[in-house]
Amino acid sequence: MVHSYRYHQLKKGDRQHVEEEEVLLSSLMCAASSVYFNRTRPKLFSLVILSLLSCCLILSPPLFCSSSLSYSFDVESDGFATNVNAKAYLCSSISNGTICCDRSSMRSDVCVMKGDVRTHSASSSIFLFTSRNTNSVMNKVSSLVDKDEELHHEKIKPYTRKWETSVMDSIDELGLIAKTENFRINHHCDVMHDVPAVLFSTGGYTGNVYHEFNDGILPLYITSQHFKKKVVFVILDYHNWWIMKYGNILSLLSDYPAIDFNGDKKTHCFPEAIAGLRIHDELTVDPSLMQENKSVVDFRNFLDRAYWPRIKSMIKEEERGAQKKLELKAQSSKKNQKQVHEATLKKPKLVILSRNGSRAITNENLLVKMAEEIGFRVEVMRPEPTTELARIYRALNSSEVMIGVHGAAMTHFLFMKPGSVFIQVIPLGTEWAADAYYGKPARKLGLKYIGYQILPRESSLYDKYDKNDPVLRDPRSVSDKGWQYTKSIYLDNQNVRLNLGRFQRRLLRAYRYSFAKVNSRYHLHSQ
Repeated sequence: MVHSYRYHQLKKGDRQHVEEEEVLLSSLMCAASSVYFNRTRPKLFSLVILSLLSCCLILSPPLFCSSSLSYSFDVESDGFATNVNAKAYLCSSISNGTICCDRSSMRSDVCVMKGDVRTHSASSSIFLFTSRNTNSVMNKVSSLVDKDEELHHEKIKPYTRKWETSVMDSIDELGLIAKTENFRINHHCDVMHDVPAVLFSTGGYTGNVYHEFNDGILPLYITSQHFKKKVVFVILDYHNWWIMKYGNILSLLSDYPAIDFNGDKKTHCFPEAIAGLRIHDELTVDPSLMQENKSVVDFRNFLDRAYWPRIKSMIKEEERGAQKKLELKAQSSKKNQKQVHEATLKKPKLVILSRNGSRAITNENLLVKMAEEIGFRVEVMRPEPTTELARIYRALNSSEVMIGVHGAAMTHFLFMKPGSVFIQVIPLGTEWAADAYYGKPARKLGLKYIGYQILPRESSLYDKYDKNDPVLRDPRSVSDKGWQYTKSIYLDNQNVRLNLGRFQRRLLRAYRYSFAKVNSRYHLHSQ
């Protein structure tokens, strides 16, 4: 299981030890940073001067090492000496002319640039031009080296699956480069922005709804919501379909159109830039790491605000269509219409997210019939990549119960109201993933989560393998062999035939709970 590394305040007893190590660490980092000053065609004289300066820096780091020379000192000073708020991320408070990178997380790197920030898509770079007043030592050093010399250079792939080499190899890399301000003459601003930029990639696994939310939308919310829409999104691996699909969400996070980094050849200038997105855990928001203790419930409420304008327009369209149909029909008793309407309202709504192909419920028609006999209003949805998210949101937001087989579509539990019931059918070999990716996050959202672990007889694999085969008797041992075994056996070649008698017990529990809930709510509204 992949864990996010998080920052915690040091215990009081540890601070003295940290302070004793600060000078040594600063010295080492200052010495290391000097390699950035000489990269191309160094002159002997420059090398001698730089060596002397480096020695001075090592001997007296507090005097000479400023934030614009080496990004780490500002952070250490802020984090240890000034006792900043525990919720403040590394690099959350830096001075002008600074590049600061937080590479502590296994999931993602995040770099912050503050000052005169300018894009240069042709070289896949973001430049930071520093003022001569920012750091006198830096400018003395820069005057001794070649004109194209870089003062500081960081590299980042702004995607939130840092540990997964195979997918990260497909992500474009950005160079974050600091130079003195006299070099900005070659990079005139075509577009001036007075708000920060957030740079991220929509490459990688984009196209899979789980990854779109887990690796993209949620981290984007975590990283940018505190800007209160005063932020510009600059996107690598830009896709028009992604912008259209998530336009409702993007418009609630930013007042400005997103920029296609590779496609837009203009130089965009910003007062600050954040490259990379912060991620907490699977499909969740950790309140302990957020300003104002925002949680995944706040994110769901955010989705509510994003999708309701579109949902309202859908309702109006349907009402107009229904009105036309009524005009064509013979008039019926208003009393009878009201009775039918009330009877419908009293039934809890169940949405079944249906799958085609692998991990489909082969006796889904019997499941629908059983659910209706129990007393549910049943809606079967088959989400496709092109299905408008507002339509899925509307269906699940108005439901009391959702049923689905483990897979990316279970991400849509985020659309359900806290207190609703989520029943996840768990095929053989998917127990850990089902709970880690959907069960645990659903509970954090406040859903009543029921994990239905199927028996070997309920799996289509029961007819393909010997009854004593580890594939049936010990799926974990098979999964431990590697991802390809899990994928080829349990994910791509397994369907489910529910034992309806066994499954009915879970469904009855969900019905009794949701029936009481919906009728209590109905009576409150009808009083």
